[in-house]
Amino acid sequence: MPITVFIADDHPVMCEGLTLLLHTHEDIRVVGMASNGRDAVRQVSQLHPNVVIADIAMPEMNGIEATRQIGERCPDTRVVILSMHSTPDHIFDALEAGARGYLLKESAGSEIVDAVRAVHAGKRYLCQKIAAIVAEQVTRRTGANP
Repeated sequence: MPITVFIADDHPVMCEGLTLLLHTHEDIRVVGMASNGRDAVRQVSQLHPNVVIADIAMPEMNGIEATRQIGERCPDTRVVILSMHSTPDHIFDALEAGARGYLLKESAGSEIVDAVRAVHAGKRYLCQKIAAIVAEQVTRRTGANP
């Protein structure tokens, strides 16, 4: 049974590109798309995909709030944030909202596929740059030596 994926991004080129990328993998099937957070929450609540790939900066409802609401309505659906934002606030807000993965839009297509597979399997997935930011913030907060 393929991994079902929903894409939420307000840029049509991004949605279409992700769809084409994911369709090249037999174990992944895109089941829907939305261009704003409110529509994403509504459609995901109806479709119950395995994984949602969501941008943070979307109209009507941002991806962080959409992640929170998706988690409340569809606890078995995993969210991967795919964003250009790499500030600690964005990252920690998304993870606290329930995101299981966080990638930057500069990530390679193969990394997006890896993230979808990983979060579907119950793991977390952070691209290397995000993992480094998280590690640095944790080190600062705990006062641990680098």
